[in-house]
Amino acid sequence: MKDSLNAVIAGATGYIGLELIKILSRHPKVKISYLCATKSIGKSINSFDKKINKKNLPKISRITNVNWKNIDVLFTALPNGEAQKICRLIPRHTKLIDLSADFRINDHKLYKKWYGVDHKYKKIINKTIYAITEFSKHDLSKYKIISCPGCYPTSVQIPLIPLIKKKVINTKNIIIDSKSGYSGAGRKIKKKFNFKNLFNSVSAYGVGFHRHMAEIDQELSKVAKSKINVSFTPHLIPMFRGILSTIYLDTRGKTNAKKIYNLLKKYHKNNFFVKIAKYNTPIGTGDIINTNYCKISICENRKKDKIIIISALDNLIKGGSGQAVQNMNIAFKMKETLGLV
Repeated sequence: MKDSLNAVIAGATGYIGLELIKILSRHPKVKISYLCATKSIGKSINSFDKKINKKNLPKISRITNVNWKNIDVLFTALPNGEAQKICRLIPRHTKLIDLSADFRINDHKLYKKWYGVDHKYKKIINKTIYAITEFSKHDLSKYKIISCPGCYPTSVQIPLIPLIKKKVINTKNIIIDSKSGYSGAGRKIKKKFNFKNLFNSVSAYGVGFHRHMAEIDQELSKVAKSKINVSFTPHLIPMFRGILSTIYLDTRGKTNAKKIYNLLKKYHKNNFFVKIAKYNTPIGTGDIINTNYCKISICENRKKDKIIIISALDNLIKGGSGQAVQNMNIAFKMKETLGLV
């Protein structure tokens, strides 16, 4: 492996892009070669975030100005549809780590159903990997295009996939109630939502048809080897960052909350960025803000055949930029935690 990787960040001025810059700026084996955007060309990145004060960072440029010869990795933190265009331009030796939904859905027809547009690069979809790091560690180095999951799906799958693998829950009645800080909606939140008192209230949105349902259903169904359709309702809450997902489950057989707790603790014991809270102890987002950790709590329900799982993460880090860097570290055979702790 090279002593240092040369990286490009496309979409550098968005919330996820700025978090990527912060993480990669302190990464001992990465040099940020280009910061790309469509506007503010020639500006310093610290005009978007005063906390970024590295003097050696490049000025904002267009991605068409990138010299790809020595670029090892491209991060695309762009609106849906843009990474599909860019991936045709990059050479074989450059890995693409995408943080949009462009390569999350395996079926291009389903992509069109949920995102409303035709996929522009249908032939490559099944040559990419959908990568929650904890479930993809052994395969990442094999792929040129790595698709990072959405923030809500990450919070849901980290606790659910081990339980589905072990067949200890009823997959016909999975209910997910998730709450996110408004940064999850991006900088153009006011254009996307017209809720009254948006920043001072809790608001449900995407009820019954949120786009992240497609990848949650897809990935859980792969593990179960049968069709799963979850019930999922997201909410915006009046704080900037963080996700809290509360998952209601029916257990199978003699499985109870304590057994689920022991199972998840054992499964994730070697996953550095997954923390299991003390048994039957509710959690909040306070412990994980500004970190790459996902924290999980397993709680009893007054009905013995039901349990409640609470999952918390930072949507901009473990649900975004941090997971992307975690994937990069493993794909390039570096220590998983580099730049993240």
